[in-house]
Amino acid sequence: MKRFRTWLFLLIALATSSAFAQAFGQSRTNINQTTLEEPNQRTAEISTDELKNILANKSQPVLDVRSATEYAIAHIPGSINLYEKEVERVVQLFPHKASRLVLYCNGPFCGKSKRLSEQLVKLGYSNVRRYQLGLPVWRALGNTVQTDLEGLRYVVAKDKTAVFVDARGPLEFQKGTIPGAANIHVGEAEKANEDGRLPYRDKGTRVIVFANSPEEARIVAEEIAKKAYWNSSYFGGSLEDLKRAHLW
Repeated sequence: MKRFRTWLFLLIALATSSAFAQAFGQSRTNINQTTLEEPNQRTAEISTDELKNILANKSQPVLDVRSATEYAIAHIPGSINLYEKEVERVVQLFPHKASRLVLYCNGPFCGKSKRLSEQLVKLGYSNVRRYQLGLPVWRALGNTVQTDLEGLRYVVAKDKTAVFVDARGPLEFQKGTIPGAANIHVGEAEKANEDGRLPYRDKGTRVIVFANSPEEARIVAEEIAKKAYWNSSYFGGSLEDLKRAHLW
């Protein structure tokens, strides 16, 4: 919860700076259009809205430069995992120096995206940008993230407080699900937040949504994220994938 308060404080600071700019006659921006605006950086930043547009249009690669385990546990949907130190791999996949690339990592205080972007600039890449607000602020703004099978395996082994949500309909849920799962389908996040199916007393509790498909799970995960469950995500596979993995 302490970490979330840190990001919340940062968001308030960014919003305040926008209000300050407005007071002096400058154009107004909302929190989804802000960046850190750090001085003396070799690569430009993009805002949350810009990142959303890039992902929606699939207009350029978005690279998550954290470790494979971190990526598997939670990553921005549509991003590719290329670790910070895998410079040669990045060059191999994107040999053209004019390639447009977006990098992100673990938020404003994470140096991985900065270091990799600087190395790429030294190699002659001219269109590298960063989403320096990173995964924590993305989540704090009510956006969902994806959990892969290896990440879910890690969570099951390490986090005994995690809440699992089956987003299928009630009839399917009654036929069988994973141990301890709560049933919350589309449009029920508000009610589930009030009736105890979601851990409303601690919004930092890890919540992972699954269904018959990741697309189905993502819809419910997005609704849950909007209820301030900043540590929520959806499984990038299906219930059948979970059953085959024998995690429980």
